[in-house]
Amino acid sequence: MIETFKNEVKKGLEANPKTLPSKYFYDKKGDALFVEIMNLPEYYLTRSELDIFKNKTQQLIQTFDLKKDTYFELIELGAGDGLKTKELLKKLDSQNFKFDYFPIDISANALHLLKEDLNTAIPNLSVKTQQGDYFEVLDSLKESKKPKVILFLGSNIGNMTDDLASEFIYKLGANLLAGDKLLLGVDLIKSEEIVLPAYNDSKGITAAFNINLLDRINRELKSDFNLNNFKHQPEYDEKDGVAKSFIISTVEQSVEVKTIGKTYHFAKGEKIHTEISRKYNDELIEKIIENTDFSIENKIMDSKGYFADYVLIRN
Repeated sequence: MIETFKNEVKKGLEANPKTLPSKYFYDKKGDALFVEIMNLPEYYLTRSELDIFKNKTQQLIQTFDLKKDTYFELIELGAGDGLKTKELLKKLDSQNFKFDYFPIDISANALHLLKEDLNTAIPNLSVKTQQGDYFEVLDSLKESKKPKVILFLGSNIGNMTDDLASEFIYKLGANLLAGDKLLLGVDLIKSEEIVLPAYNDSKGITAAFNINLLDRINRELKSDFNLNNFKHQPEYDEKDGVAKSFIISTVEQSVEVKTIGKTYHFAKGEKIHTEISRKYNDELIEKIIENTDFSIENKIMDSKGYFADYVLIRN
């Protein structure tokens, strides 16, 4: 894991413009900060999808076309703290559906906390945590040939370019059988007044979450980033529906990363691109899945129309 981290940081800092992978936001401190972010008044995304999972749970279950006497596997990519999914799990458990829940996450800490929480909240639930890469885990699970429902929530697909998102969904299809379902949660295109504060909250929690990536590089790769010399800066273009996050060097400076064995120079005002957060509409989703094995079966939105869970079926 540390070797992969080192190689990806090296590749990103040697790129022009510089980049760092957003997946490395999530260490123990990053996990805790993201839980704080999800509870911020500006961060509408979690509340919007939670609205769907709380108030339209039965509609979700009906759209999955699940049979109570047929076992299935419920697999969540990037499960995190399971806040939204818990609403669905409670309903499935109370209605005596036969299934195992497979939460997949890169963070062992997040999976440990999730399993502990679910063991208390839903004692009868069978939870089989899976740490690692989505496709490696899915490849190991596909041998079962059991019906599958895949959850990919929180608009995590929006962290990819459209081409990568299309490739990602195509690869998901390759690990599934005809009739399997994919619940794809996406943030819908909205005005800058709603979107931008979600990535730049007044308490500075999102800024701390982003800057923690540099702190992690300091700890794990023995570098000397001075965190006071960098700031978080989000940008959003309403026209193309893409929010971007950057870490900005506030002074001209050099940073040594000992594990890599290199020193990197930063100009004052130079940006490190850390994340994109794509927003969607029906046309974009159709375009992304047009060369995959999926088609849209249903679209379920929250009460404000901010967020949508698309139910896709593997053809």
